Amino acid sequence: MTIPFSKFHGFGNDYIVIEVDAIAAATLDQLAIAICNRNTGAGADGIAVLEKRDGGKADYFCEIINPDGSRAGFSGNGTRCAAAYLHHKRLWSDENLRLETRSGVKNYKLIEQKDGLEFWFEAEIGKPLFKSGEIPVTTDAPREAIVNEPIFVVDCHYSFAAVNVGNPVACLFVDDFDLDWRGIGKAIEKHEKFPSRTNVVFVKVRNRENLDIRIWERGAGETSSSGTCSAAAAVMSMFMLKADRVVSVQAVGGTTEIQWRDDDEIIITGRADFAYDGEWPA
Repeated sequence: MTIPFSKFHGFGNDYIVIEVDAIAAATLDQLAIAICNRNTGAGADGIAVLEKRDGGKADYFCEIINPDGSRAGFSGNGTRCAAAYLHHKRLWSDENLRLETRSGVKNYKLIEQKDGLEFWFEAEIGKPLFKSGEIPVTTDAPREAIVNEPIFVVDCHYSFAAVNVGNPVACLFVDDFDLDWRGIGKAIEKHEKFPSRTNVVFVKVRNRENLDIRIWERGAGETSSSGTCSAAAAVMSMFMLKADRVVSVQAVGGTTEIQWRDDDEIIITGRADFAYDGEWPA
């Protein structure tokens, strides 16, 4: 027996997409660890597992599992890859798709596709959470927002802002990327201030409409792009009055457009590309 899958990527942030009915007896954490391995597996930043819903509040459920086997509350690129899979396989043809995730239902609108291989979506991913208990971040007393919070890692003092955009994200604002951001990100991911661990994004504000970022993802490490980290970088830049309410976020893999609407909804516009189909031994 084998498990059929498709590989997609959002600006190089790659995901293996699988339908839950194909998994049979395999456990998701073990499957993710094996198939995501870049030396012995197919190689990916995570897997997205799709399950058909009855169409009530959602059309499909999408479970995101990190390469270390842990669950993610949400993935902007991972769910976009899942949405692209449904269109690519012609399992979904409507312009709008409702994907249920661990952090709520997200709405995906297909705005363009090219040759059935490249898919552009505008996604409503929910409202940001700023309170310390909602992120979560451990503080001496409950906070309404986490801004300029001190942290000591890698023998140095830093400060961060934090937000939950489906996943917890710590944002460090920097003048450039000459620092050891990978080492710092790895240390912050598992720091005691973050009881659920955290994504870490390093943000350089180029101007009020453009940000540059580097990403250390919870459970995945360095990635070329991340929808949630792009959203967090944008929202915290806006919250701290460093940027306007619509920005372009440039990661190593490409540019994601983020809007934080007046109704508090975050909008991500980005792409998912088909890479290949494969089969994994069950």
